[in-house]
Amino acid sequence: MLLSPTRRGARLARLLTAAQLTRWGVESEPAVQVVAELAANAALHGRVPGRDFRLDLAVLEDGKRLRIEVTDTRGECLPRRPTGPDDASECGRGLLIVEALADSWGVTPGPVPRKTVWADIDLLP
Repeated sequence: MLLSPTRRGARLARLLTAAQLTRWGVESEPAVQVVAELAANAALHGRVPGRDFRLDLAVLEDGKRLRIEVTDTRGECLPRRPTGPDDASECGRGLLIVEALADSWGVTPGPVPRKTVWADIDLLP
């Protein structure tokens, strides 16, 4: 799904994820939060006027894993592994949340000018 790189687009990504995961019968709460953070980052840090960001969801490995991918058009602006925000900072906690809720996450560069930030969530205990 292509979404506008705005707060409204990030909110829509979260709502669409919740609806899709409910249709699939997949526990949605951790995934919805991860999508909210990645979509907010795409809208804030990956925004290029006139270019949308993309949200992809897939259930992999015979239903054992959920893959979340958010692709934006600021490939030169790569996220860094979180080390913890400054206590006075109003931002910098999003990837800490992703790291806490996802079983793994990372960045796949390209094709230019894009990058994809992905997160995997194990669906089986």
